[in-house]
Amino acid sequence: MKLNTIIESMALALVAMVAFVNCSKNVAASNGNGQEDPVNANTVVRIPTDTETMLRNPLNGWVLYGSLNTPADFWTKLDRITVPGQTGTFKIENFAGTMYVRTSWTSLNPSENVYGWDANEKLKTLISNARQRKMKIALRVVIDSRDKAEDFTPAYVREAGAQGYYTQTGSKTVWSPYPDDPIFQQKYTQFIKAFAQKFNDPELVEFIDGFGLGKWGEAHSMNYLDVNNREQVFKWAVDLYSSEFTKIPLAINYHRLIAMPKDWGAADPMSENLLNYAFSKGYILRHDAFGMSGYYQSWEKAIAEKWKHKLPNIMEGGWVTAQHPFQTDARKYVTKGDVRRGEYDDSKQAGVNMMDFRIGETDIWFNETFDLVKSFISEGGYRLYPDQISIPANVLKSAKTTIEHKWNNMGWGYCPNNINQWNYKYKVAFALLDPASKKPVSVFVDAAADPSKWIKGAPTSYLFKPDLSQVAIGAYLWAVAIVDTSNQNQPGILLATKGNVTAEGWTIVSNVTIK
Repeated sequence: MKLNTIIESMALALVAMVAFVNCSKNVAASNGNGQEDPVNANTVVRIPTDTETMLRNPLNGWVLYGSLNTPADFWTKLDRITVPGQTGTFKIENFAGTMYVRTSWTSLNPSENVYGWDANEKLKTLISNARQRKMKIALRVVIDSRDKAEDFTPAYVREAGAQGYYTQTGSKTVWSPYPDDPIFQQKYTQFIKAFAQKFNDPELVEFIDGFGLGKWGEAHSMNYLDVNNREQVFKWAVDLYSSEFTKIPLAINYHRLIAMPKDWGAADPMSENLLNYAFSKGYILRHDAFGMSGYYQSWEKAIAEKWKHKLPNIMEGGWVTAQHPFQTDARKYVTKGDVRRGEYDDSKQAGVNMMDFRIGETDIWFNETFDLVKSFISEGGYRLYPDQISIPANVLKSAKTTIEHKWNNMGWGYCPNNINQWNYKYKVAFALLDPASKKPVSVFVDAAADPSKWIKGAPTSYLFKPDLSQVAIGAYLWAVAIVDTSNQNQPGILLATKGNVTAEGWTIVSNVTIK
C-alpha cells in the first residue's frame, strides 16, 4: 500500500473516532429526514443526592406501633423526643411514616354488623392522630384469645354456635374459636369483607397482616378440630384476604411452623410450600422475631435470602426488653442497645424495607442507638435517585428527541413495584414544567423503566424517546419523577435528590426551549 494511501486511511479512521467520542458525549437526535440535528444535542446533568432526609415512600421506612390502650401522654412524648447529646427535641413524624396497630377482632367488630372504625372512639382517635402526623396505618387483626385478658373473638361468633376452647390468662378465662369450624369461617369472612371495604385504600393504609390466626396472630400455635385441616385453613385465610385486599400489600409471618399447633421445633416440611402459596397470591414477607437468635435462625434467614429483592420484607423486633430476659440470647446481649443492634444487623442481612418502633422500645432506639435510627433512613429500605440524565436544552419539536437516564438505589432493600397489588404502577416520567407555576404542561412516561429492578450497587440506564410534536413552542423546565400511573401520573415515589424539587415531587433537571 502506498504511503499516501496509508496516511489517508489513518486520517479517515481518526475522524471516525472523533465522531464516535463526540456522539458518546452528546446524544444527537434525528430530524424527520433521518439526519442528525445539532439543535437537539444533549447536555449531561448530574443531580445532587440527598442521603439523610426521611422520605415518605410506600412500604418503606420506620413503623411506629400504636395501641387502642396507649397512655394519655403517648403522642405528647413522641412529639418531643429528647436524644442524649443532641440539641432540641425531635418529632416522631420526621422518622416514621406508618403507624402499626395490632388489635382484636372484638375491638373492630364488637357485635354483628357493628364496626370499630365507626363506633370505637379509641380507634378513631388513634387513626386521626396518626393522620395528623402524615402517617399511614397498618393493621393486624388477632382472633386468638390465649395470653389475653379478654376475648379477642367477639361473643356473637360463639353465640352463633362456633366451636372453640377456653384457656386461662391469669385469673381470666378466655375463649378462642377453632379456625376450621364452619360457623367461625362464615362470620370471619363476613367481617373481612366489611374490613376491606373500609381499609382497602392505599391513601390510608400501608399494609395489612393478612392472616391473624394463631397465637398473637403470628400464624403458629394453632389449635384445630382436626389438625389435618391445616392446609385447607391456611389457603382459605390467604384466599379470603387476597380476594378482598386488592390494592393493599398483605404480609405473612414466615414462621418455620406456620399453621402448626406448636411454635417451637425444627421446621415443618410443609411450611415453605404454604408460604409459596401465599406469595403466589400477592403476599409479602414479615417476621416477628428479628434479633432473637433462638427464633430467627438459619431457616428464616434462608427464606429471607431466597426472596430478597423479589418480595419486600417487614421486620419486627423479637425482644420486648422490659419483659423478656434478652441477656440469654446466644449473641450475649448486655444492654438494650445491644438488642437494637442485633435487630439492625438481622434487618440489614435480610434487606428489609421496614423496621419497627415498638411500644416500650422506641425510647431505647433514640436514647441508646440514635445512630441506627438515622442509618436506617439513609441506607435501609429503598432510596432512589437519578445518577445522571442526558437531556436536550434546545429541541426542534419536529425532530426525534432522546433522553438517557441512569438510576441508583442507595438502600439495601428494593422498591417493590412488582408486587401484585401495585402491578408495576410506578414508572419514571419526564415533564415539561411551566417556568412560572412549576406545574406540568406535558408528562412523558417511560414504560420501560422499572424501579423494582434497581438494586444497590447496580446502576441501571435507559434510553427514552418522548414525542414532543404536540408541545407548544416556548420555554420550559425539564423535570423528572417516579409517577403513579394509577393516579393520573402524579409523583408517587419521592426521590433522594437535593435542590429544585416542586411541592408535587418533580425534581427539576434543566431549562429547555422548544422551537
